[in-house]
Amino acid sequence: MIQTKEQQIVDDAITSRHSMRAFLPTPIAREDIERMLEVAARAPSGSNTQPWKVYVLTGEIKNRLSSEITKVYQDTTQFEALTEEYRYYPHQWETPYIERRRKVGLDLYKLLGLGREDKAGMHAQHGRNYLFFDAPVGMIFTMDRTMNTGSWLDFGCFLENLMVAARGRGIDTCAQAAFNRFHPVIRRVTGIPESEIVICGLAMGFADHARIENSLISEREPVSGFAKFLE
Repeated sequence: MIQTKEQQIVDDAITSRHSMRAFLPTPIAREDIERMLEVAARAPSGSNTQPWKVYVLTGEIKNRLSSEITKVYQDTTQFEALTEEYRYYPHQWETPYIERRRKVGLDLYKLLGLGREDKAGMHAQHGRNYLFFDAPVGMIFTMDRTMNTGSWLDFGCFLENLMVAARGRGIDTCAQAAFNRFHPVIRRVTGIPESEIVICGLAMGFADHARIENSLISEREPVSGFAKFLE
């Protein structure tokens, strides 16, 4: 099958997306952010409910949120007192998911020269999540608590649309479930109400390709491993 130019553009925007963990300080214009969100909002949602909410953080408030979260993250007592808004990962890991999770983590730490016993180094690297990996734009996504499971599927479509829209403009992202646990801090700084559940964060900017961590591209299962064609 011959691929058209339009198909190639879409495919490239999707397949060139991977999580970046170091960004340049180059700003993104507000009108560009608004346009990407407008494009992302064309995501399908059950009965056109459009359940997603987005808080776009730049400048002083983004820095303040990063500072406040980092203080809690570095304080073991405060950190351990936090609980997740929702359970992102399974209570019990099974094959093949646990192996995939371990591999991507070990691959990242290996690139950064962090050994299995370097807990301090791993802790510091994980803490860079809360700086939005130095990206100029951070986003926090929420949804009204009244919404149900189907709306989470809708949000996933919206989030993917946003990341692909960014790639179409040469902009990079990293979706961050790491913010989930810090919802009390996020609420205090941003004013997000308790009626909304904090789903995740997102770092957005231009990747610093001089940083080795951005060379990590996680593996994907071949189609034959997850799809069955029934005739």
